[in-house]
Amino acid sequence: MFTMHDPWNTFETRFQNGRYELTSIEFTVTNLCNLRCEHCAVGEELLEKEGATLPLDLLLRRLDEIESLQTISLTGGEPILHPKVVRETIIPLLRYAKERGIHTQLNSNLTLPLSRYEDWIEDLDVLHISYNYRDVKDFHRITYKRFDREVSLSVAEKRFEQMKENAKALTKQGVFVSAESLLSPFTHQHIEKIHQDIVEMGCQRHEVHPLYPSDFAKGLDLITLDQYRDTVTRLLEIRDPNVWILFGTLPFFPCSDETTDRDLWLRLAQEPNVTVRPDPDGRNRLNVNAFTGDVIVTDFGDIPALGNIRQDRLTDVFERWLTHPVAKQYHCFCPAAHCTGPNILVANAYYPDWDFHTRTAKVAVGN
Repeated sequence: MFTMHDPWNTFETRFQNGRYELTSIEFTVTNLCNLRCEHCAVGEELLEKEGATLPLDLLLRRLDEIESLQTISLTGGEPILHPKVVRETIIPLLRYAKERGIHTQLNSNLTLPLSRYEDWIEDLDVLHISYNYRDVKDFHRITYKRFDREVSLSVAEKRFEQMKENAKALTKQGVFVSAESLLSPFTHQHIEKIHQDIVEMGCQRHEVHPLYPSDFAKGLDLITLDQYRDTVTRLLEIRDPNVWILFGTLPFFPCSDETTDRDLWLRLAQEPNVTVRPDPDGRNRLNVNAFTGDVIVTDFGDIPALGNIRQDRLTDVFERWLTHPVAKQYHCFCPAAHCTGPNILVANAYYPDWDFHTRTAKVAVGN
């Protein structure tokens, strides 16, 4: 287990090697889910019936070819929903990673019975959940927003309570649970209550990300940068100092012309138990669809597949991506500021007129 060390952070690899290198693979292992969250970045790909995955031997062979591999993430859908996925894909991948000394993360909504997690979770490094609610009414509205049939409040309450009790039980067993909140016009107003609940569930880390304007979330409004900055500041003031706060794909940069943005960047670098994770997608990570074999830069982007593991080595696909016009547009790097440039969706949403390559960091954050 790791504390305040984030092997998904792409900065160190880029700084040490002088170039971006493939260190992380994310597998989409299911297209099934028992929820339909309004913010879901892959909601339109969710199915009612699962297809057949590619042979496990092929997945492992492609991983064997990546000498620089440091992390594996498993996502969906809800990866734990189908026992066959757990038995034939998740458990073998987690055991492979453990034997190779590779860190692992699994993304789950944690709403299934606790017994569904206990048989394999000892081999997992990070259990990642999403938490954007004040109470069961929020959970009911948000998680069933796009469901194709009516779901009662009582059903939602059962799953909401199951999620919270599971988190408490697993963290007591020593499982590292990281709860992610997506800042939206709704959640940013209630970040204090959301953080309090995450602390009470025993989660060791609270991740804070922008709402990604893709898939189900394409029609949702984004908060302004002023609202985002205010939310981050409020969270820093009230946070539990024992819980690691991780800001992912932060929409503020050390090359900003705004003093407030540069001051915030410096503050986050100096705050204890707080880290900023540069965007890993395309800088050290690729996503592999375990059904089709398609390889993409991110599981919620609009860039077409870059290759397919049936015939392509993942390292070759990554090198192909580094020459892609989009990669060349956004892959800037400021070592003194510990900045690796913007997430593509964040840049398009908040900084469509910026040419990041012509900008220079105006602050340094030390070693």
